[in-house]
Amino acid sequence: MIELFTAATPNGHKVSIALEELGLPYTLRVLDLGKLEQKQPWFLAINPNGRIPAIVDHEADDFAVFESGAILIYLAEKTGRLMPGDPKGRSLVLQWLMFQMGGIGPMMGQANVFFRYFPEKIQPAIDRYQGECTRLFGVLDKHLANHEYLAGDYSIADIANWAWVRTHKWSGVPVDEFAHLKRWLGQIRARPAVQQGILKPPSSVESRDDAETARKFSEEARKMVEMGQSQAQQVARQ
Repeated sequence: MIELFTAATPNGHKVSIALEELGLPYTLRVLDLGKLEQKQPWFLAINPNGRIPAIVDHEADDFAVFESGAILIYLAEKTGRLMPGDPKGRSLVLQWLMFQMGGIGPMMGQANVFFRYFPEKIQPAIDRYQGECTRLFGVLDKHLANHEYLAGDYSIADIANWAWVRTHKWSGVPVDEFAHLKRWLGQIRARPAVQQGILKPPSSVESRDDAETARKFSEEARKMVEMGQSQAQQVARQ
């Protein structure tokens, strides 16, 4: 049995989607990020970085894995699915997985911070990160013009990128100009395992167009950003 420590974020949903796709039995432990449960000593023993998601594989001597990309690779290799075994096929999947880990995720995350969460609007920062998101979406769109999925068959690369790109509205980045990306978004969204995965835990991303829901979510996220800044300043003073 796999124990998944998670929350309703793109990185968290990457893992729950993969577990659903693979049909692996797992238990869900949802952490309250607003209360900094992810910084508690018991969780830091699982993930020293104090971030979700993380898993503990109780069938493998309670082996802990943190970092969402590493978890996806572990689950794919554990089952022999969602990633080819040959070197070239495996490399293609890992290239697009790293594209998400190093590009899509960080850029969309920063767009969220400056566009949604910072109390003051720093327009050059907003423009910088939204512009980079648009550029990266263009890279995906161009590739998907000639490929059904990102790396051959459906894989952990698709799961990782989709979990982030589907939240593009929250980052303030439209995808109307990217027909192939939109096709891919809809195709993956139609998968039953994907639909189940984004419910564990349920995501409010689709309901954030509602003004009141968006306001409350932004306030909670802003508090987390401010707490993170405060912690960083305390460490710098030590």
